Amino acid sequence: MKDKRKNSGINTDHFNVMREIDKKPGSSQRELAFQLGFSLGKLNYCLQALHNKGLVKINNFKKNENKIGYFYILTPQGFSYKTKLSINFMKRKMQEYDELRKELNRK
Repeated sequence: MKDKRKNSGINTDHFNVMREIDKKPGSSQRELAFQLGFSLGKLNYCLQALHNKGLVKINNFKKNENKIGYFYILTPQGFSYKTKLSINFMKRKMQEYDELRKELNRK
């Protein structure tokens, strides 16, 4: 079961989209969808939500005759927010690890 914990309106799928964009800025929607295992519709929904929150910038290639050529980059706010989410995730995992280690030591 996927973790859908909300963090100020950002869910795991949105976080994963931001991570993938950060890894390979300028990726197309098809590339991102393939890397994430998402349908194009699901990815588009996530991208629009991130764009509306000001975390992702969506640009098109103005000189491209095929006007569907878009690319996606994190905004400075998006990069900062992704970093904050990553740190919070690592803190939670370290706490879980410590709790498990204490439980094992008690046995």
